Amino acid sequence: MLSLHPRKTFPHGIHPHEAKAATEHLPIRRVPFAPFLVLMLSQHAGRPAKPVVRERQEVARGQPVAVADGFVSAPIHAPASGVVKKVGPVLDISGRMAPAVVLETFPGSDQRVEWGRPRDPDSLSPAEIIQAVQDMGMVGLGGAAFPSHVKFSPPKGKHVDTLIINGCECEPYLTADDRVMVEYPAEVLLGTRLVKRALGAERAVIAIEDNKPRAARVMREALNGADDISVEVLTTKYPQGAEKMLTRALLNREIPSGGLPADVGVMVSNVTTVAEIGTLLPAGQGLIERVITVTGPGVERPGNYLVPVGTPLMFLLEHVGLNDRAAEVIFGGPMMGKGVAFLETPITKGVSGILVLSARELPRADQVFPCIRCGECVKACPMRLNPSTLGILARRNQFELMAERYHLMDCFECGSCSFVCPSHIPLVQHFRVAKEVLRERRAAG
Repeated sequence: MLSLHPRKTFPHGIHPHEAKAATEHLPIRRVPFAPFLVLMLSQHAGRPAKPVVRERQEVARGQPVAVADGFVSAPIHAPASGVVKKVGPVLDISGRMAPAVVLETFPGSDQRVEWGRPRDPDSLSPAEIIQAVQDMGMVGLGGAAFPSHVKFSPPKGKHVDTLIINGCECEPYLTADDRVMVEYPAEVLLGTRLVKRALGAERAVIAIEDNKPRAARVMREALNGADDISVEVLTTKYPQGAEKMLTRALLNREIPSGGLPADVGVMVSNVTTVAEIGTLLPAGQGLIERVITVTGPGVERPGNYLVPVGTPLMFLLEHVGLNDRAAEVIFGGPMMGKGVAFLETPITKGVSGILVLSARELPRADQVFPCIRCGECVKACPMRLNPSTLGILARRNQFELMAERYHLMDCFECGSCSFVCPSHIPLVQHFRVAKEVLRERRAAG
C-alpha cells in the first residue's frame, strides 16, 4: 500500500484552497478542431519561429509550418489539415500585435497525424535525443514554455546527476498533470528515461504531492521494480513545484542566487513535458496539442481537455460552456496565471490551464489598504525575501535599490505574498512592473 505520510517539503510557503475536486476525477477528453487555428510564432522563450509556408498553401496535420530561428527557438507544426489563410501579425494574449500563421481547417478533418518520421528510441544517442526534442517543437508544458532542448543541454562543465520530474501541480484548480500521470504512466516513464539518457543522469525522481494519491500509486506500479527511477511523495504546499523549492525539498540542495539547477547537479522537467516526449519522439511527430484543465465558477462543463494548439479561446469556452457568473478568464492558475485581454486569443503550448472566475473571486481596488507591517508576507515568501520592504520601494520607484540590496530578481512571482497580505496589496504586480522597468533600463544601456 502507498504510504502518504508527509515526507519532505521546503520552508515557508502557503496552503491556498486547492479547488481541484471539480476536475481531478475527470478523464482527458478531446476538443474538436476550430474553424480557424492561430499559431503564434512566439509561443516559447527565445526567438520566434520562422514561417516556411505561404498563404493559400495546403498543409497536413503535423506538418511543420515554421522552423526554429536559432538554438533558443522552437518549430511550430500544423495541429490540423487545412489551408494557410494568413502569415502575419495578429493580437496576442496581451493585446499586442505578434507574428502568426492562421490556418483554416478542412471541414471534417480527422485526428490522424499525417506527418512524421518514426524513430527507434533505444538506438538514439544523447545528441540525437536532444535534436529530436527540438524537431518536435517541445517546450516546458508547466507554463514557462522554455525550449526543452535548450534546457536539456546544460552548460559545459555542469554534470547533472539527478533528473527531477515535477508532478506536484501545486497551483490551485489545475489537474492536467495529475490526469496525465494517471492515464499515461508508460509515456511518462519512457520520456523520463529518454531525458535521463540525454543528460547522462544517474537517477530520476518523480515528485508528486500527497493530494494526488492515485497518480503516485499508478506511477509506482508502472515502475515495476526499476531502480534508476523513483517516486517521491511530498507534503502538499504552494509553491512546491518551483525548481528551487523542489530541489531543496527533495535533495536538500540550494540553487544559488541567479543560478540554475544544473549548478547543483539537477535538472527539473514538468511531467507532461516528458509524457509528450515519450509519446511524440518514437513517432517522430511535433507538438500539436496539449492537455489543459478548463475550470472555475464560470464554467459549465469543467474538465481536462486535449486541445489543439492555436484554438481560439472563445471556441474552447463555447465548447465547455460559460454561465452568467463568468467575469474574468486567466491562462494558468490563480496564483501565477495571466489575465486574458480578449477572448479570441489563441491557446499556446504554454497554457496548462484556463480558469474562469466570477466577480466574487476577483480582488477589488477599493479594498487595498496601507501596509500594517504584520510580517505575514515575510513568513510566506519561499525565497526568504522581504516583500513588505520591496513593496514600499516599488511604490517609491526605487527599482535599482530593490534589485541590488533586496534581491528583487530572486523573486519568481509565485504570489504567496499577495495571497497572505491582510491589506490586499498587489505585491507581486508591483514586483513585475519593477523588474520590467529594470530590464528595459539595462537593455537601453
